[in-house]
Parts: sequence; structure tokens; C-alpha cells
Amino acid sequence: MVAPVQVTEEQARAVAEEARESGWDKPSFAKELFLGRFRLDLVHPFPRPAPEEDARTDRFLAELTEYCAGLDGSAIEREARIPDEYVRGLVELGCFGLKVPPEYGGLGLSQVAYNRVLMLVASVHPSLGALISAHQSIGVPEPLKLAGTDAQKREFLPRCAKGAISAFLLTEPDVGSDPARMASAATPTADGEAYLLDGVKLWTTNGVVAELLVVMARVPRSEGHRGGISAFVVEANAPGITVERRNAFMGLRGIENGVTRLHQVRVPRENLIGREGDGLKIALTTLNAGRLAIPAMCAAAGKWSLKIAREWSGQRVQWGRRVGLHGAVAAKISFVAATTYALESVLELSGQMADEGRNDIRIEAALAKLWASEMGCLIADELVQIRGGRGYETADSLAARGERAVPVEQLLRDLRINRIFEGSSEIMRLLVAREAVDAHLTAAGDLADPKSDLQHKAKAALGASGFYAKWLPHLVSGKGQLPNSYGEFDTLATHLRFVERNARKLARSTFYGMARWQAGMEQHQQFLGRVVDIGAELFAMSATCVRAEMQRREEAADVGAEAYELAHAFCQQSRLRVDRLFAALWDNTDEVDQTLAASVLGGRYTWLEAGVLDQSEGTGPWIAEWTPGASTEENVARRVEAPATEPAAGE
Repeated sequence: MVAPVQVTEEQARAVAEEARESGWDKPSFAKELFLGRFRLDLVHPFPRPAPEEDARTDRFLAELTEYCAGLDGSAIEREARIPDEYVRGLVELGCFGLKVPPEYGGLGLSQVAYNRVLMLVASVHPSLGALISAHQSIGVPEPLKLAGTDAQKREFLPRCAKGAISAFLLTEPDVGSDPARMASAATPTADGEAYLLDGVKLWTTNGVVAELLVVMARVPRSEGHRGGISAFVVEANAPGITVERRNAFMGLRGIENGVTRLHQVRVPRENLIGREGDGLKIALTTLNAGRLAIPAMCAAAGKWSLKIAREWSGQRVQWGRRVGLHGAVAAKISFVAATTYALESVLELSGQMADEGRNDIRIEAALAKLWASEMGCLIADELVQIRGGRGYETADSLAARGERAVPVEQLLRDLRINRIFEGSSEIMRLLVAREAVDAHLTAAGDLADPKSDLQHKAKAALGASGFYAKWLPHLVSGKGQLPNSYGEFDTLATHLRFVERNARKLARSTFYGMARWQAGMEQHQQFLGRVVDIGAELFAMSATCVRAEMQRREEAADVGAEAYELAHAFCQQSRLRVDRLFAALWDNTDEVDQTLAASVLGGRYTWLEAGVLDQSEGTGPWIAEWTPGASTEENVARRVEAPATEPAAGE
């Protein structure tokens, strides 16, 4: 067994910092937004695919819709697996090579088309969306498209397009969002012709059925070897690979997710993707567009939720009125409809920006994933409440009673993972926050370095003063204060003025936080999280307004008018959330929460746990020995391995 890697907090940050893309060769709408600059020109007019690309996408979707209409999502839910014939049908249609270039046997469709495909297949069952997106968004095709050699592309991409399912192996039992502690090793052979991989990978989506794997492992630094976390294409049937189990979850019942063990797995050096040490950077770059799979499936859930809410609330009568006409329920329907329109707007805008390549979308994709996963769960929760007891009852149970089998409770279970998949909401907020404060860190330099001495801090303060002397005056006033600005947006102009004003307010708030905490800024994760959430709402408002204006100009008059109504309702709701988030930047319980959490971890309040039974089996791989009065860090450092339990008779 490969031993866990022990690293300090500083070392972990250094690994993450080295992996992030530090340069900005292209403009970024979201980055400008966090700097207080509302660059509407970067997203307006709403970017559109070329007509011929749109037509090709529509033809493929029509064919796929006809096929998917014959699939039974409830069968996937009951059997907890995707039938082989469903997979074969999707392979025959080309769904496993959607974004693979035609010269390698794929369809070469756009990101926008790919997103729409995921929306469609996820509406049958989200496990189908997970199967296809894990294969293409983070599996073998995307990393090879970005960093693979010509030989690698010729060897593996045609296989992927023909249905060779691929998986991505990064997470380990002791390593989640902190890759610096990765224990999986890739040891070069003496002849330099190959690497020997050892380690255990957890939550390997598609790993149970995959034919090809992308494996992240650490190459030791040595003479002739750059070393570092590296990416490899690995044959899933290679000697030394064992799929130890298929995991089961609260949702996504059909997902093929498992635990994979690698022992002395020989991988030819030709299967190294990029250079040694480039693995994390390749993974993060892949996720720039790959994360859009999550908002695609959340948008699908929103569309279905709106249909169910409309049908049920229009038919169900309580107290002499259809339930949808009661104010409490009407507010929920309004939220579902307006937010679904915004979800699709964010998805379409981000996808088209990815296709055009004019803008750097690393922040936009992260915001889309974060915001969509959070709002999708809220929509599902509201739908459960609208349906009442029938929302909590399973579809099979409803059918057994002779009622329509509406799997609302399943929707809630299936969507919940999206706040964890491909970067939890908490990690996504920190990732975006790092980019949002990048200009401040660059300007402040040693001022924001906790290890910097007073002399270097003084010098950094002098340099920062020049940056802020030019930047801060631009945050005082802008177009958002002019009553006639953005007039081409008619009734939506007021919302764009709100976005412009609050972008400047957000930048000022970030500056106040930097001035107040300096090197300690990164420790104020709740503050940074609210900054990011505000930016996400402003981004969603922008996407919604520019899309509605595009529809008003290009589509039928009734559609354009209705798009404006949806956009207006969404912006009204979003503005309230933004106001609450701004208020919470400075009026919150953050310090109380930190203190209380430390006390809980320190062993206080255990009396509060009395009176219930713990039915979970075992103690896990670690037991914490807590000493009251000692610091949390000291207590955590005293973790000891749990003693092995005595085998039961007959084992």
C-alpha cells in the first residue's frame, strides 16, 4: 500500500498555485466584473453559433430525441444500472465522440451542441449524462485534444469515438481537493521506457466499465525526470489494475463509479500526456469547459421541474382555487420559471464563449458550475414542496396506487451531487476568489505575503499605492448611475444599471477586505465566498438580459416578450439575493462560527450528543485523540491509526 503524503499548508498552496493558469492572454467578462468593470461588450450581442452549425446541431438533436423517447429512465433507477442496449444505441448515434474531431472518427460538434445533448439525455436519467460527460469532459478525449501528441490522438481518439468508455482517476481515499497529498506513484523503469503505477483511486466515475483511463500519479523527481503530478493514458485491462468495488449513492443510481487499485501497472512512456508535472494543469484546463456539463444537467432539471410544477399546480385544487393561484405556491412557480430561464442563459452564453475562443472563460465556467448546482438544488426542493406528499413519495409507489409516476424525490437526490462533483461549492468559491483577487495580490506583492518582513512590506505598499491610485477612482461612478444608460434594453436596462453599480461596489468591498486583513485575507473564506456568490448573481443577470434582448430582436414577437418577462422576474429575484449577500459581508456570524467549530473539534459539547445511538459500523481508518484545551492543530496532529477489530468467528 502506498503511504499517504504528508505536506504542510504552505506546500499544499504552492502545488495548487503552480497548477493554476496565471496568465490572461484573452479578456474575461467575469474577471473584469470582479474588478468593477462591467464589460457588456464582451457578451453583447449575445453570441450565436453559425447558421450551418445550428442546423447541424438541430438535425442531430432531432435524431437523438427520437431515440431517447424510447428509453425508460425508471428502468435505470430500479435496476441501478444503465442497460447495455442503451449504451450501444448512444454509441451508434455518435454520443461518445460528440466533441472528437471528425478526422479521428468523431462528430466534432460544438460545446453548445454538447451541452444540449447532455440536457436531453439527462432528462431520461441523469446517470446517462454522467456517463457521457465523464467520458468526454474529463475522460480521455478532452485531455488528449488539449495536450496529447499526434500519435496519442491517432491511437486513442478513434477508439473513444467508437464507444471505448473512458474514466478519470484523480481522487484518493485520503486526498480530495488537496492534490499535494496525492500518494499514487508513477515510478520510471530503469530503462526509461515506461512507468510503474501504484496507488488506490476512489470515486472513479465510469471506472467500473471503462476501457481507457486517465490516471493522475506522482513521478518522483530524479536525474532526467522533472517529476511531479502527471497524467497518463492507461488501458483498463492492464495487468495490476483491479476494480475493487462499485460504489452506491443516494442518487445517480445508474452511475458506474468505483474504487480502482493499481499495483505495478506498466504504462509506456508514450502514454504520458504532456510533460511530467503537467498533470494538474492539464486537469484544470480540461475543466474550463468540462465543468459546463453540470449546468447543462441542472438546466434540464429546471425545465422538467417547470413542466411538472405547471401541470400539477394548474390541476390541483385546494380551498376552492388551483394551488398555483395561491400566493405561497405562485412565488415558488415564479422562482422555478425565472431561474430555469437564467440557467439556460448562463449555459448558452458560456458554451458559445467556449466555442468562439475570443474570451478566457475559466471564471465563467467555474461560476456557471457553482451557481447552477446551487440553484438546481433549490428548484428541486421547491418542486418537492409544490407536489407536497406526492413530491416525497417515490414514482414506483405513486404508480402502484394508480397515480402518475412523477419521480420528484429522485430529482432531489440526483441533483445533490452536483454541488460536490468536479469541485465542491466551497472549493469552487475559493478557486474563483483566487482569480478575483489576483490583481490585488499582483499589485500588493509582499504586502500580502505572511512571511514577508517589514522592509519588504513597506516596499510592496509603495508599489500597491500606484496601482490603487489609478484603479480606485474608476470605482466611484459609472454608467449605472445614468438613468438613460443601456437604453436599447428597454425595461431590462434598470437591471443592467444595477449590475454595473454593484460590480463597482463588489470591487470596492474586495479592496476593503484586502486592506483590512492583508495576508490574512485567504483565511476569511466566508467573506470570499460571499464575494464570489455576488459575482455569480451579477454574471447570471447579465447573461439573462443579453439573451432576452437577443430573443426580442431575432425570434417571434411573443417569444421575445415572454423572454423579457422571465428575465425581468429573474433579475428582481436576483437583486434581493445580491442585497442580502452584500449586507452579510460585514454583518455576519463568521467569528462566532469559527470559534464554535474549533470548540466542537476540540471535544467540547460532547454531552450534546447523548441520547441517541450511532448505528454506523466501524470507526473508520482513524481515531482522533482529543485533549481538551489543546489547539485544533495539536489535536489533529495526534491522530492515530484505528486498532484492527478482531475477526468474527468463521471469517
